[in-house]
Amino acid sequence: MPVTLNIDDADFEAGFQHMLSAKREDSSDVNEAVAAIIARVRAEGDAALCDLTARFDRLSLTPGTLRFSPDEIAAEVAKVGPEDRAALELAADRIRAYHARQIPEDASWTDAQGATLGWRWSAVSAAGLYVPGGQAAYPSSVLMNAIPARVAGVERLVICVPTPGGVINPLVMLAAQLSGVDEIYRIGGAQAVAAMAYGTGSIAPVDKITGPGNAYVAAAKRQVFGRVGIDMIAGPSEVLVIADGDQNPDWLAWDLLAQAEHDADAQSILITTDADMARRVAAAVERIIPTLQRSAIAGASWRDYGTLIVVRDLDQAAALSNRIAPEHLELCVADPEGLAAKCIHAGAIFLGAHTPEAVGDYVSGPNHVLPTARSARFSSGLSVMDFLKRTTMARLSPGALAAIGPAAVRLAASEGLQAHGASVQARLELLNERVGE
Repeated sequence: MPVTLNIDDADFEAGFQHMLSAKREDSSDVNEAVAAIIARVRAEGDAALCDLTARFDRLSLTPGTLRFSPDEIAAEVAKVGPEDRAALELAADRIRAYHARQIPEDASWTDAQGATLGWRWSAVSAAGLYVPGGQAAYPSSVLMNAIPARVAGVERLVICVPTPGGVINPLVMLAAQLSGVDEIYRIGGAQAVAAMAYGTGSIAPVDKITGPGNAYVAAAKRQVFGRVGIDMIAGPSEVLVIADGDQNPDWLAWDLLAQAEHDADAQSILITTDADMARRVAAAVERIIPTLQRSAIAGASWRDYGTLIVVRDLDQAAALSNRIAPEHLELCVADPEGLAAKCIHAGAIFLGAHTPEAVGDYVSGPNHVLPTARSARFSSGLSVMDFLKRTTMARLSPGALAAIGPAAVRLAASEGLQAHGASVQARLELLNERVGE
């Protein structure tokens, strides 16, 4: 059964802390296995990819068939029905429009000393996207990862998507096509991450890797970080719904279960100012679970990690929300904007009863790749910025160097860096000679 907490109970803090510290990720140590896979891919290249794909995905490949051909992609895309295509195109258009507004501007100015300063933005040259494969593949994740990269100006975009037993999701192929992906490879797991990071005979390396995956993929991303950039190490999904007593309990139950059906380790939390609402929502959840196709998964998630919290007022709800720092935060209250102003730690906020988080997973526009496991306290969801680099620019006039150079010489001396100081001093001496002529 889900945990029920009341902020007025004497043991509330202990229960709340236990919820915050509950480990929901796979505890098995996969680092050694992943390190061995990465080492094999680095040493053996395509041969390792083919062997590991046969072993884990039951699919025989050669270096020449690692990559989907244009004809194969076209054949899969042709299987997508018109209604599914229209929905995916709508999502792609909205995601593209939202992320286009995130493009930052270059800047340049000249200060009072005559120094011209600024910065410029440029995209990484190549990005790799990992997509879970088979029937569990998520075309929406392709859009959410690939479109921001394209909007940022990434020149080469690569996707690795496993196809266990040869099973291909046509919607993933269409999503890749709509996003402007250049290369699609039918490989997965830690070996796919290694291939994108280090390259093989058939796959050129990328500069940044994004996208969700299992514990092995997450460990691989962690281990290749530094060789390439990564987006984040994401844990199980989570939602926090804050509701007052005037909401529809069935709607809230569906919102909680929309997270629970993702994964048995997902977490669904309701904070409400109305104890009767908490009971009604709990009853609705229990009534709905048996009707779900993924009832076993949703039921396990709700049983092990579902939480109901009763508070006296919405200020208390906001304070608890900030401690949870949820991936998804739904504000089903009369004044969601006012409450949102008090909720400073959240990956994404969904305002009002008519904005279910599930819409955000697909078509509202903002990215659904978000920080989990309380990391919203210090990080943000995926955006165009993840595929851009900022380069600072500086140009000093002789007058500017004369004005600020002596301070640099002084600081270099204080740090014992003789050549640093001499590099500046030599120029200052020449400027002084010219002034004296």
